[in-house]
Amino acid sequence: MVEVTDRRQRFLGLLSTEGKADQGQRMSRICALCVAELVVSGAGATVLSETRDGAGTGPHRALVHASNEVSAGLEDLQLTVGEGPCLDAFAQGGPVLIPDLAAAIGRWPAFGPAAAELGVAAVFSFPLQVGVVRLGSLDFYRDQPGPLSRTQVTDALILADLATYAVIDQLDGHAASDLSWLADSHIEVHQAVGMVKVQLGITSDAALLRIRAYAYAHEVTLALVASQVVARTLRFRPEEDSA
Repeated sequence: MVEVTDRRQRFLGLLSTEGKADQGQRMSRICALCVAELVVSGAGATVLSETRDGAGTGPHRALVHASNEVSAGLEDLQLTVGEGPCLDAFAQGGPVLIPDLAAAIGRWPAFGPAAAELGVAAVFSFPLQVGVVRLGSLDFYRDQPGPLSRTQVTDALILADLATYAVIDQLDGHAASDLSWLADSHIEVHQAVGMVKVQLGITSDAALLRIRAYAYAHEVTLALVASQVVARTLRFRPEEDSA
């Protein structure tokens, strides 16, 4: 316990040496610290919120920060296909550790092959949570297979805890389901969901599912489809295919 406390204090010290920036920058520094301390190729943090109407489309999520383009691509991929280590960590409330993605490619039939195409060889996800309340996930990848050591798992849990409180501070009074505070391109996804909901007269979760299906079928990102919907260059119509 003393060692864990000491390591937490060390991380807090490393973060505090960079000054008192806003919470968005703090999350960026936490992700950079993850890359350096855990010897991973990239890190990303997301906020998620559970659906409420039983449509079964999974949590709503939005990107908080990604340390590089591959990390951002992984987060967007999971949002598009609706599966992956981030969503499993959020649902289970515990870490998801996949040291060799090729050996577990069948676990996520849509996410696995697409992640491998991005050059991802290992993935690790840790829930952001306080007690039983889950807010999102902290995700890492490696471009070579290999497990996290016990010390690295301990450090990842500490950094996930620090990231959780950074998210809480950044929420600043907003409900966990209100993602409008995120200064991120995925805010367009939520705007697009609202527009498709009106266009088709369906629930928000069903609208998100239609947008996901369109993105997956056309092999484009969810963010691109959302931007087209918001720009009104793409419209979904009742009783028609999304194409």
